[in-house]
Amino acid sequence: MSQRQMGNQPMLVLSEESSRTSGKDAQSMNITAAQAVAEAVRTTLGPKGMDKMLVDDAGGVVVTNDGVTILDEMDIEHPAANMIVEVAQTQEDEVGDGTTTAVVIAGELLSKAEDLLDQDIHATILAQGYRQAAEKAKEILEEQAIEVTPEDTEQLEKVAATAMTGKGAESSKDVLSELVVRAVQSVADDGVVDTDNIQVETVVGGSTDESELVEGVIIDKERVHDNMPYAVEDADVALLDTAIEVPETELDTEVNVTDPDQLQQFLDQEEAQLKEMVENLTDAGADVVIAQKGIDDMAQHYLAQEGILAVRRAKKSDIKALSRSTGARVVSNIDDVTEDDLGFAGSVAQKDVGGDERIFVEDVEDARAVTLILRGGTEHVVDEVERAIDDSLGVVAATLEDGKVLPGGGAPETELALGLRDHADSVGGREQLAIEAFADAIDVVPRTLAENAGLDPIDSLVDLRSKHDGGDTAAGLDAYTGDVVDMNDDGVVEPLRVKTQAVESATEAAVMILRIDDVIAAGDLKGGGSDDDEDDAPGGPGGAPGGMGGGMGGMGGGMGGMM
Repeated sequence: MSQRQMGNQPMLVLSEESSRTSGKDAQSMNITAAQAVAEAVRTTLGPKGMDKMLVDDAGGVVVTNDGVTILDEMDIEHPAANMIVEVAQTQEDEVGDGTTTAVVIAGELLSKAEDLLDQDIHATILAQGYRQAAEKAKEILEEQAIEVTPEDTEQLEKVAATAMTGKGAESSKDVLSELVVRAVQSVADDGVVDTDNIQVETVVGGSTDESELVEGVIIDKERVHDNMPYAVEDADVALLDTAIEVPETELDTEVNVTDPDQLQQFLDQEEAQLKEMVENLTDAGADVVIAQKGIDDMAQHYLAQEGILAVRRAKKSDIKALSRSTGARVVSNIDDVTEDDLGFAGSVAQKDVGGDERIFVEDVEDARAVTLILRGGTEHVVDEVERAIDDSLGVVAATLEDGKVLPGGGAPETELALGLRDHADSVGGREQLAIEAFADAIDVVPRTLAENAGLDPIDSLVDLRSKHDGGDTAAGLDAYTGDVVDMNDDGVVEPLRVKTQAVESATEAAVMILRIDDVIAAGDLKGGGSDDDEDDAPGGPGGAPGGMGGGMGGMGGGMGGMM
């Protein structure tokens, strides 16, 4: 990679094809890429946010205004832009909502930082100031938070409805928010909510208002034999993660038959084994058998004779959900099944849902697993409703776990901006400028809410600040009327975790990008390569001196454009 030239010729360190951007050019390039990502989703923020249509190479279409979905579907190449996408993904994983807010704040933090970089404020000073501001911001949000108990269904429904506002589910948010809260309360265990226990099934056809909550589990399967009952009441349920089939030998075997009677004996023996398996299940008292693997045709016949409803090849996740909801233990050996292994369900029935036959396991004593059936007129509508429900489930779960909410409508951001400006005055040195820039950046949320609602952002911000200066910490922007009203009275509330996580993720991403002052096209960053390559490479093991430049030109090609 490097070679010393004779005379006054320059020394080549990187290959001529490789790319390197340094200093302010690198910072500016990264900030521009991050801002482009933020701008891409900014118009989706708030109750009057617009949707995006995403079209892939195969012609597949997604219509959504869910921030993380938009960013996941976009074809983004720039490495700094991908760091902003990670902000949305972290927000989705931690809370389930607020992805657009987090990304927009990250973009604005970088935008304000660029102005200070132009004034020769060093990036490390900005990073330090931003971190201080983020810590103070979390304190201010904690002070503003309102306590909520797990039994406060009305407040939880407001949280759920707020998460759906501005999305495809908004027209039916009253019905859906009630279902979401019931679902989360059903699976809550000592203040901890595992949303994996809430299945979401979508059905194309009907109105979104016709969505329902089943306190139990729905399996996208049918009974395996036509002679089996369609429904079983007061069912004892057996769950198997093994097949009801004659086991195959571990070694390849060959059976030589010299007499037709021997063949018949062989078949009779297999049949007897299958019959014994079914008898074991019957003796244990099973009325319903759900197997994760296959069920032999002859076994199906015997099960039908016994009046047992059986399902085969159920998903592992369905088996787990059934175990949680019915109390059944998953059995691996049919010979060992006992009455104690069985679970209970008041009703197990095969029903038609939107033209598909599915098994409903309902009326369980302690519904630790529930299923939401979402309906919609078209596939695109149903998909967007499902995304809204996922966000709503996340925020209600977060509220139950933390027990704290904040008013929405830009109220917490306005309070943050005012509090941080006051805090900046008490901080000496250049960090004060960074904290003030952070406060200005936070204002992007109420400003964007106003812009997306077709309101004058300056007038809206002035009205908001005036109310908050007067001590009305819950004052937020009503996007429908344009008035500044009490968000608690308006029923617009969000979990505290949505805001604290958004501030934390946005700050970390912005600081990481600001600290980059050199973008160099690199080789294999994982230090890959086979043993043979290492032995043959010039310069010793790993070929570090000679092999670095080979892959360095590849990064530059994709750096210039983001999408």
